[in-house]
Amino acid sequence: MPLSDWEAALGDLPEEACIVGVDEVGRGPLAGDVVAAAVVLNSADPIDGLADSKKLTARRREALSEQLHLRAHGVALGLATPEEIDDLNILQASLLAMWRAVDALGMTPDLVLVDGRQLPRWNHPSIAVIKGDSRVPQIAAASIVAKVARDRYMCEQHLRWPMYGFDAHKGYPTAAHLAALREHGVSPLHRRSFAPVRAVMKGV
Repeated sequence: MPLSDWEAALGDLPEEACIVGVDEVGRGPLAGDVVAAAVVLNSADPIDGLADSKKLTARRREALSEQLHLRAHGVALGLATPEEIDDLNILQASLLAMWRAVDALGMTPDLVLVDGRQLPRWNHPSIAVIKGDSRVPQIAAASIVAKVARDRYMCEQHLRWPMYGFDAHKGYPTAAHLAALREHGVSPLHRRSFAPVRAVMKGV
């Protein structure tokens, strides 16, 4: 089987190269930031069990995120706010969050591997990898870090806005969340450009 672009690119790099995995979490919710993570793994200290964060239990994600923060060469987060999501659209806001995560690493990447089909506008050598969170360890690591960070953030927001149940659904459009929106109206955390939120604002 021929190597994919990202596998071939990795094979061309020296062992000490700075390879950054990037992924984001939070495109689908009606509320809260979109959060991206950038991770540089330590090849001398591999971490077992890295996988797409959606396929892991919350407890396993938490444990792996802790290990990544302790043992990876670099871990950084970037986010885009609900206001930025409304101003830019969710795709561009996600790319902005990724850009901020890589910038926050404070490292010069030899290669950035990004989950999905599109790349942020930067000058780093980069490859977009479809389903990268289940195929590339660096991206899987980023997906775990981003998911854990965003879930914690939404639980913190629940303390400010308990009527919406953010601790349970993390801002996703569940039946309970939509019912709370209709009952309590739109909070500052909600994305006003998203159709269900717009509908509540218009009284539909």
